[in-house]
Amino acid sequence: MSALEKFDRFNKRFSFLVEWVGLAGLLLMMFITCIDVIGAKIFRLPVPGAIDYVMLAQLFAVSFAIAASLLLGRHVEVEFFVPLLPDFVRAIVDIIVQLLGLGLFMLICGRLIVYGVYLQKGYEVTSTIRIPLYPFAYGIALACIPTCLICLHRVMVSFMRIIKN
Repeated sequence: MSALEKFDRFNKRFSFLVEWVGLAGLLLMMFITCIDVIGAKIFRLPVPGAIDYVMLAQLFAVSFAIAASLLLGRHVEVEFFVPLLPDFVRAIVDIIVQLLGLGLFMLICGRLIVYGVYLQKGYEVTSTIRIPLYPFAYGIALACIPTCLICLHRVMVSFMRIIKN
């Protein structure tokens, strides 16, 4: 097994492990929404801060599922012109696109860390139940790491396609 295949296996395991955090966020959103609606409509007792809990769970549900969605091909791609190109040119286009994706997610990760420090220093909290927001910025930055690794792997695979041709 080559180093590239080992890296791919690691990326898949790591991405799908991180996806479980997103799934937990989705389940938490559903649970809180159900309890809040039942409590408010039947018992006249809504969950205090339900909007804050759902908002923060949504952050985790979306951000921690990005890498798994990328691996499964669930992101929007426009494949109109590139498949008609020769393999060598497609590999170059893939490298450019994946490097742009890698740069974007590295930038997002770095800026989220800076934003987390800003939130931590300013002690920014949610509006109703006063949950600190900085751990969520750091968490989303952590969720960008598997996406960066996937883009890096795809760049290396495209380089290997160029070398073989």
